[in-house]
Amino acid sequence: MRDFSADARQLSINTVTLRRQGDLVAIIEACARAGIRAIAPWRDQVAAIGLDRAVAAARATGMALSGYCRGGMFPADPARRREVADDNRRAVDEAAALGAPCLVLVAGGLPQFSRPGSAPTRDLGGARAQVEDGVGALLDHAREAGMPLAIEPLHPMYAADRACVNTLRQALDICDQLDPGRTGLLGVALDAYHVWWDPELSGQIARAGRARLLAYHVCDWLVPTTDMLTDRGMMGDGVIDLRGIRAAVEAQGYAGFVEVEIFSEHWWSRPMDEVLATCVSRHRTVV
Repeated sequence: MRDFSADARQLSINTVTLRRQGDLVAIIEACARAGIRAIAPWRDQVAAIGLDRAVAAARATGMALSGYCRGGMFPADPARRREVADDNRRAVDEAAALGAPCLVLVAGGLPQFSRPGSAPTRDLGGARAQVEDGVGALLDHAREAGMPLAIEPLHPMYAADRACVNTLRQALDICDQLDPGRTGLLGVALDAYHVWWDPELSGQIARAGRARLLAYHVCDWLVPTTDMLTDRGMMGDGVIDLRGIRAAVEAQGYAGFVEVEIFSEHWWSRPMDEVLATCVSRHRTVV
């Protein structure tokens, strides 16, 4: 595996990790001070300062991107499907303007949870079919923009409201159906937090291969976990075999950024520079 002990050159910070501490410009500047050379911004943080300013801030510091969060949320009632498709095309265009290597897609759950006001449904299979249809339709626009799409499977606890694609196998099945030629335009964002529990994980990582592994995210699973969304752990504070998963990913030839993405009330309450210093230290010692 790559040696991370000397510096933070392969570390990226997903900007949700510092969502409460400052706007996107402040986050970019703090990452530059910490010697971190890549980020993965969220669309709402870009919108808050404007796309042009976000592009300028990244360029001024020489900041690269490891991804752009997020597109997706495909399941919706018929009246909203055009809105969803239009928004995803805008996400592709924003990712291209920022110079992101991929647009991360979070599938979306049952429509009444994914889109407020949608008609109630318990049809999980139908929601998953809408995801495949939505990705397939978006792929045409992504191809024109030269923007790879990375489907991120989320832990099953989010199946109802955030993502009905919950395993790496499910995500790769969609990839193989829509992109059988493995063109590099459709793959997965592998987040250790969401997939660490999966007994098929190593085999599915091997199935993905380098062509499908577009992004790799880390944090840790705390025991006990006190909140389904906002109690993710700093690397090394939980039970995930981060070194083992990274070894499996890198055995397939992945050599991209390791992206720290932590939704955490605890870490959102800490000073920005302290959080980044901890990320750098844990990246060197436990990731």
